[in-house]
Amino acid sequence: MRQDPGYKLLFSHARMVEDLLRSFVPEPWVNGLDFSTLERVSASAVADDLRERHNDIVWRVCWGDSEGGQRWLYVYLMLEFQSTVDSWMPVRVLTYVGLLYQDLIRQKLVQAGERLPPVVPILLYNGDRPWSAACDLEPLLEPVAGFDAYRPRIRYLLLDEQHLDEQALVGAQGLVQALFQLERSRSPQAMSEVLAALTAWLDAPGNAELRRAFTEFLRQVLLPARLPGIELPALNDLSEIRAMLSERIKEWTEQWKQQGLAEGLEQGRAEGLEQGLEQGLEQGLQKGLQKGLQKGLQKGLEQGHRREAELILRQLRRRVGDVPAAMAEPIRAMPPERLEALGEALLDFSSLDELRIWLEQW
Repeated sequence: MRQDPGYKLLFSHARMVEDLLRSFVPEPWVNGLDFSTLERVSASAVADDLRERHNDIVWRVCWGDSEGGQRWLYVYLMLEFQSTVDSWMPVRVLTYVGLLYQDLIRQKLVQAGERLPPVVPILLYNGDRPWSAACDLEPLLEPVAGFDAYRPRIRYLLLDEQHLDEQALVGAQGLVQALFQLERSRSPQAMSEVLAALTAWLDAPGNAELRRAFTEFLRQVLLPARLPGIELPALNDLSEIRAMLSERIKEWTEQWKQQGLAEGLEQGRAEGLEQGLEQGLEQGLQKGLQKGLQKGLQKGLEQGHRREAELILRQLRRRVGDVPAAMAEPIRAMPPERLEALGEALLDFSSLDELRIWLEQW
């Protein structure tokens, strides 16, 4: 899903950035920010190297108190929606922050003798795989005695949207929480409920542009990804999208169910086959190419099946909460046809008891 342009449009609004900081950055300095001064740093005011980072957005806001006076704090918002995790992200962040500092000096926003302002790098990641890269540069540096004084330091704040604590989003009242809930919704009904709250929050005339931004994100990014091949009617407002979902909720619930199952099975098989083939090729170099390929294919199918089971378990946890080991292990041991049937029934479960009944019937 090409979410990054839609996210960039949304986080080009000061209210979204304010909500992101207030709701997802639990650090004391946030309370000292003067959000009335929040402003986006123009693309023309940053170096060419930074402008090439199409999905990055730089904001600044005044912070401080009566004793130290107010000064600028820069928020470097990075949008990462690539399918693979970049293990060298701390090195990239070090480069981006350095370029930003160079540009502030070039623009004479920091004068000789003055100190550079703080920069808070925030990585907003929306991939299916959990973000596994280090958030600090320190683990990537080789420890060598006598060189500690020359080791650079940099850290970024990670927001792994797809793997945030579900309880942190339940009953949330912010725009960013609503955005995350929309993307994590697994049925038209769930999306419609979030849209009802979002429409009410953005009903005031002063929110017209942000309301349009959410409408464009849903119309051009989220709905086409959830409903591939379906021609959507002209949708010009959040209320129209909600009305459309309400009218076709039964039809599209089945569509989403089938799509989610197909994507999960395809991803599981592809990843399993890829890993299995890699291992098989390595063994083939040692014991014979033909034997290694056969073993790799078999291992790939087995790994693909295990990944399908883990994907379905993850989706069940979002539906009914923690799945006890006594129920999870039989699911992992299911044959492919039974696992596929469980995937098709995912959206029918609203409690552990319903899942237990289904398992007993099979």
